[in-house]
Amino acid sequence: MGRSARAETRPTMPDSRTVDIPADRQCRITLTQSRVVPDPIRLARYLRAPEIGPTVLFFSGGSALRKTSRVLTEYTHNSVHLITPFDSGGSSAKLREAFPMISVGDLRNRLMALADTALLGNPEVYRLFNTRFAKDESQTELRRLLSTMAAGVDPLVAAVPEPLRTLIRNHLGFFIERMPLTFDLRGASVGNLILAGGYLNNNRDIDAVIFLFSKLVAVRGVVRPVVDSNLHLSAELADGTVVVGQHQITRPESPLSAPIRELRLTEAADGSEGLAEAHIDERTAELIDEAELICFPIGSFFTSVMACLLPAGVGRAVARAGCPKVYVPNCGEDPEEAGLAPHDQVRLILEQLRRDAGEDTPTELLLHFVLVDSDRGEYVGGLDVDAIEAHGVEVIDTALVSEATAPLIEPRRLVDLLLSLV
Repeated sequence: MGRSARAETRPTMPDSRTVDIPADRQCRITLTQSRVVPDPIRLARYLRAPEIGPTVLFFSGGSALRKTSRVLTEYTHNSVHLITPFDSGGSSAKLREAFPMISVGDLRNRLMALADTALLGNPEVYRLFNTRFAKDESQTELRRLLSTMAAGVDPLVAAVPEPLRTLIRNHLGFFIERMPLTFDLRGASVGNLILAGGYLNNNRDIDAVIFLFSKLVAVRGVVRPVVDSNLHLSAELADGTVVVGQHQITRPESPLSAPIRELRLTEAADGSEGLAEAHIDERTAELIDEAELICFPIGSFFTSVMACLLPAGVGRAVARAGCPKVYVPNCGEDPEEAGLAPHDQVRLILEQLRRDAGEDTPTELLLHFVLVDSDRGEYVGGLDVDAIEAHGVEVIDTALVSEATAPLIEPRRLVDLLLSLV
């Protein structure tokens, strides 16, 4: 297999084995190489030293990448996960309405997926963060239960070792102090309440909260929202209908009346305040620039992958990054795709990236590979390899789906393929 991709030399701290090259003498070069994938030698090297494993960056959200993230921690502790913060349903919706803020549910999900569950106390934290209050319990009883958690009396909290227990209690206590009297705790995610309390207690600095929890539960990677902006998703459908709110776009029990024509951002959950813009910050741009591989992964196509590409600066940063860029279409059914075939998905990803990077940006700067399994994969709209490659990308057709996971992609096979491209 051949590929062409830009590789960028980066400054390193001088030591006895390196030479400090002035910035004006550093250069950008193009490398062409052949590689067999999966690469067992390369993978064995990563397994031996995951703490210095490759920096693979994912634009994602939701739970589709949870199992893949757990496998990924065996090979590298340096993966980067830029998560969409625009969810507007369930527990997140109640928090966003009470405290105008980003959604923290998908952040919690990915933090727990990357946490070292073998570390003392982490299984207890995992159980607590994934606990939800009953939907049929009285508000009085749920408030009492929340108070026992903040006091450290509840068995789930009492099982968490120090110092994490004190941190959790403090955040829950702060949340209780700020919680409106009308706040509905039915079905609330305890992990979301803890993160929301920390967010409010740290002057709405989500990075500070994520950093602290990442250290305490040994998160094997970097997790952050693609933007820290309190915005919502708005989808214009092919029949002219406008649907506002991620929860309205993704409802499997109520399919959309027509395919999605365009995804946008809006200020208000009801769409009353018109369209909005968000811009990635310098840290997010750095993470994209420093990636050794960029992946647009499996997951809800519009509300996870495309939503992460909406903020200004994403397309330009992807185009600058001198690394392989890979798209992995879903196998199986995604209600959002509504017959949208993989080659059309590739077209939409390129169009969205070019809206920011520039309409004349070459495909080779935005996307190199599309991973498919023509034998066992089931693709909405059918798989047309020639149509995908007509966009200027290379298709890697290999065994991604196992007998046990069919028609879905097997996480370990996906990780092996991605890391073999680094």
